[in-house]
Amino acid sequence: MAKIISKPKDIITFISIALILVGFIFGQFGDIFIKNLALILATGIAAVPIFLKAIQALRMKAFSIELLVSIAIVGGLSIQEYSETAIVSFLFLFGNYLEVRTLEKTRSSLKELVEKTPQEAIVFRNGEYISIPIEDVEKGDRVRIRSGSKVPVDGIIATGHALLIEAAITGESVPVWKKEEEKVYCGTILDNGYLEVIAEKVGDDTTFARIIQLVEEAQESKTKIERFLDKFASYYTPAVVLLSIIVFAITKNLNQSITFLVVACPGALVIGAPVSAIAGIGNGAKKGVIVKGGEIMDKFSKVDTIVFDKTGTLTEGKPQVIAMKVFDHLDDNELLRLAAIAETISEHPLGQTIVKEAKSRKLNLDGELESAEIIKGNGIRVKMNEQELVVGNQKLLSSEHIEISEEAAYYAVNQAKKGSTAIFVAVDGSLAGIISVADKLREDAHKALDELRKNGIKRMVMLTGDNKHTAKLVAQDLGLDEYHAELLPKQKVDYVQKLKEDGHVVAMAGDGINDAPAIAAADIGLAMGKGGTEISMETADIVLMSDQLLQFSHAYALSKATINNMKQNTYFAIATAMILLLGVLLGSVHLASGMFIHEGSVLFVILNAMRLIKFKLKNGTIIMESIKPEKHNNKLIKNIS
Repeated sequence: MAKIISKPKDIITFISIALILVGFIFGQFGDIFIKNLALILATGIAAVPIFLKAIQALRMKAFSIELLVSIAIVGGLSIQEYSETAIVSFLFLFGNYLEVRTLEKTRSSLKELVEKTPQEAIVFRNGEYISIPIEDVEKGDRVRIRSGSKVPVDGIIATGHALLIEAAITGESVPVWKKEEEKVYCGTILDNGYLEVIAEKVGDDTTFARIIQLVEEAQESKTKIERFLDKFASYYTPAVVLLSIIVFAITKNLNQSITFLVVACPGALVIGAPVSAIAGIGNGAKKGVIVKGGEIMDKFSKVDTIVFDKTGTLTEGKPQVIAMKVFDHLDDNELLRLAAIAETISEHPLGQTIVKEAKSRKLNLDGELESAEIIKGNGIRVKMNEQELVVGNQKLLSSEHIEISEEAAYYAVNQAKKGSTAIFVAVDGSLAGIISVADKLREDAHKALDELRKNGIKRMVMLTGDNKHTAKLVAQDLGLDEYHAELLPKQKVDYVQKLKEDGHVVAMAGDGINDAPAIAAADIGLAMGKGGTEISMETADIVLMSDQLLQFSHAYALSKATINNMKQNTYFAIATAMILLLGVLLGSVHLASGMFIHEGSVLFVILNAMRLIKFKLKNGTIIMESIKPEKHNNKLIKNIS
């Protein structure tokens, strides 16, 4: 759309410079009439779009930069400064042309995302596979994807296996291997292999479409600096007109007062902050970090305290069942089967681990649930086939008045000290067994937290519903400032609010449904998008689309760089305006040269902001590269038998 709108302006700009050249050439041969005629025509043609925008702004009761330039052009023509008016009008249009082109580059990340949207899909309809437009694909369709094609839907793999490039979603360029029953996302590319996928989300509901929507909305939102500058400009512009009149009243020099009017245009000041925000948000989107607006970027840059959930945030969120202990007549498989049936209603990673283990053993999970209740932060209570099952932590069993023997309590504590989580399973009010599940730290956790500290984070806290022994191991290994274990979601919220009351600017990072309240309570909420739930992604201010904590440290460093860039542009714009105005009053800056410097300052702040497009962590870490694990004494990675 921007290109279509700018084409007539491009033609006008070209005609204007051609007429200016004609005028100066005839002037060299002494033909003043042709020279002035060409320059007046150049001014008139170039002034048309400027006047139109000025009139549009006036209709909306706004004083725009175009209004100041229009007044300067009319004033220049009235004193027969045709060379000056022609050059000023041309430079303004040419500056606008350069702004449009460079702004398009700052929005290149969003443009790249849009271009990656698939246009067609091959679906199974009426007994055959046919190619249809992407907007005609329906939920439940069986979609065929061949090597080299883009995935057109979010869905579950029904048949096949393949290498997929998920850079459009996660920012990672390294292909990932996908097989049956695993998720695929719209906009990713099938690098090698063959898949048939059952569509779960189509059109605007896909993860990819939501990313584009979030980035579009974010780039339209404004920071405090931008809102202040908008308000400032509404007062500044009429003040400049008044000052130029005062300059004329004192100096009696119309040329000088018109020059004052032109060089005082706040172009660089008005555009400097928004273009920085656009470039910063675009950089994040390209690296798989969705920042929901310039104001979020501003607030995130001031964060001094980060609160982490444990499971799925600091750890991989891919735990495994490592041991089972039976205290009743049940065998291991029956204990696992009953727990898995109950956990089918849970979104928690530990619950899903039990379900996954039961499926891998091909256990029958067809039990019908008569009633089910998720007790947030503790576990699940269900009724099935006239059996009552309680699956969760020790606190849940105690609240249900289910007796835990000394042997069971000792076993659970011993497993926790080794770094695993004990999940208690009770049947009909009696403890049936304990399932031990262990997770491991993310490979990039140490490096990411080190980067966060280097960039200004003063305090790191872990809040978890897991047992205190496992929490202690994680906190010690990562060098966290403090940790709190066995917390309910409400207790996490209370702790975040207490930190805020103590004067800290708090970011909360989590991935589960239990984390959503705390994410909402924090100054900045951050969700692990790839493994996170939809509610945490909707609640969060920042979404990491990959399972990499280094994206967190990149996002934090990027927020600081973006706000610093805004300040640089603002200071430069103010300094340039002051120097130019002083030059006008001293008689050393004239209309054409003043306009040239003014447009140069606008271009400078845009180019300065564009540096953010290439921004990366200072130590050279590029998020899209594969991450090599640090050599740390990670107790949680040990095999526990």
